[in-house]
Amino acid sequence: MQQDEVAARVRQVIDAAGVSAREFARRIVIDPSKLSRSLNGTRRFTAAELARIADIGGVDVGLLIGTTADTTAGTSTAATATGSATSLPRPPSPSPEGGRPLQIVRETVRLIAERGFHAVRVADIAAACHTSTAAIHYHFPGRDELLEAAVRWCMDEDTRRRADATAGTRHAGDELRLLIELQTPRTEQQRRQWCVWLDLWAEAARSTTVGRLHVEYYRQWRGTVADVIRRGVEQGVFRPVDVDSAALALTALIDGLASQVLATEPGLPGTGAQSMHDVLIAHVDACLTAPVPS
Repeated sequence: MQQDEVAARVRQVIDAAGVSAREFARRIVIDPSKLSRSLNGTRRFTAAELARIADIGGVDVGLLIGTTADTTAGTSTAATATGSATSLPRPPSPSPEGGRPLQIVRETVRLIAERGFHAVRVADIAAACHTSTAAIHYHFPGRDELLEAAVRWCMDEDTRRRADATAGTRHAGDELRLLIELQTPRTEQQRRQWCVWLDLWAEAARSTTVGRLHVEYYRQWRGTVADVIRRGVEQGVFRPVDVDSAALALTALIDGLASQVLATEPGLPGTGAQSMHDVLIAHVDACLTAPVPS
């Protein structure tokens, strides 16, 4: 029963936040399916997850587990879980930083980009967040949890940027070129993102958890590219091709070229972001673009 009560209180926090369960999962940096299973009672929330939920929801973690009275209503939150009209206090609007958990993850990603994952200490993350190492461990007990959260955050951010950039684009050829532009490391943010991915690729070969996330991300990314190519074929923009093979070839070419750009000294002929972009566009024109009728 206690597990059901905790799930009911977490549901109230999500409802009070006014967002979907998927969006709330993004804010607390966990797999949406894990949140769903925990809300349905087939999985227990971990202590760290409850800490992150409390932080994002603006409530005391004791309210979630039923050990702290809801002083705003004058009753314990146990009454809430058993059908009382009392509800958890509505959390304040999220801060610009998105709360402590997301701050920790963002700073972890930044430090990974600068130093590499294995060179980043919890003390470094705590210093970047202007907090204590105990506060970091409170939300993410170990390095594995931090790494998983960092990978998931990068995946979500990459997916969001692609969706925002291509929203409303109907011409498949234009959309594919937009996707290529997003993957070309021109800006400092793009280079930092690629540095993180290069580090995580190596970790994925050693970590089962990161490896699964890596497979999930590339399944989504190649699926996105394949969908654009498929629409291009339907529009007559691209020639008839095996869309899955074409997507695999293009995404592999993007990865290989980006690795070369990041691994070489800026300014060397043929190794810059513009050269990478030109090669990718030439590949699309040669292998995908339908010939113009004469």
